[in-house]
Amino acid sequence: MSAKIRTRARKGLNTPLRTLSRTLPTQLLRARETVMHCFRPHLNKLGFTDQQGRIIRTLAEVEWIDMLELSQRCCIHPASLSRIVPRLHEKGILRRRQDRNDARRVMVSLTRKGRSVYATLSSESEKIYEDIAAQLGAARLHDLHRCLDALIESLGGPDAAIAAEAEAEG
Repeated sequence: MSAKIRTRARKGLNTPLRTLSRTLPTQLLRARETVMHCFRPHLNKLGFTDQQGRIIRTLAEVEWIDMLELSQRCCIHPASLSRIVPRLHEKGILRRRQDRNDARRVMVSLTRKGRSVYATLSSESEKIYEDIAAQLGAARLHDLHRCLDALIESLGGPDAAIAAEAEAEG
């Protein structure tokens, strides 16, 4: 324990060394919510949650993917994903099948309808990105992406992004 923390503890002061608003986790959460405030209305208008939007976007990048890798790429806890995927299947957005080599693994893919939904989502997303770049500046947005990539890599790599607790059902 540092001398400053010990001194505060001895004096009975329980004040934090930094305010909550200046902690990195809080700033990242606030930044995420601020950014999602731009994207969420479009997702909701099309009848999708944040998590469903991430799943659709991820599936657009692959032909087939197993549920565990989808969970990792989307940063959605596997338990939450197992509740969200059936809803997207019922909507006709994705299809599921057992892996040919391992019957325990479930593979998922976008349907034709899902690819059409993705086209609509991505078109609007690009407009939103253009607005964000115009407000923040393209160079600053690029630097932000680089800094976030460096933070993720230095603190644990791509797997560090998986939430330890289940997200709200989507």
